[in-house]
Amino acid sequence: MSTPDPRPVNPPGTDPTLGMPGTTHSGPPTVAAGGVPTVPTAPGPTAPGPAAPGPAAPAQPRTGHTGRTIGRTLAAALLIFVTVVLVLFVVFNTQTVDISLVFADVEAPLVLALVIAAVLGGLVVALLGAMRRARRRNR
Repeated sequence: MSTPDPRPVNPPGTDPTLGMPGTTHSGPPTVAAGGVPTVPTAPGPTAPGPAAPGPAAPAQPRTGHTGRTIGRTLAAALLIFVTVVLVLFVVFNTQTVDISLVFADVEAPLVLALVIAAVLGGLVVALLGAMRRARRRNR
């Protein structure tokens, strides 16, 4: 069996005696005998003390500009990084190689052969993805 909690329910960081009838705050709390803090009260009419904190002001509605700015910054950084990597890739792969095709043999720079292979691989992946989406749509 438990007893109800006699403490007032106030937001953390606020004075629990604010708003209680018969109390005013005319100065800082003092410590009574026995080490118990007390708040001095003035007899007679109560003077208006500090206002009790009301509900917090509503935050400004987010418009999504912050997310867009972060996204654009990340996209720009990624674009710069990929550009630098591609320039280095081209600079370090300038030698000429023999490429054996089914119908002919060709000499071309290594970077050209690698870029063509990457583009063809990307096309294969894109076509497979399009086929999967078409199958899901038809189900």
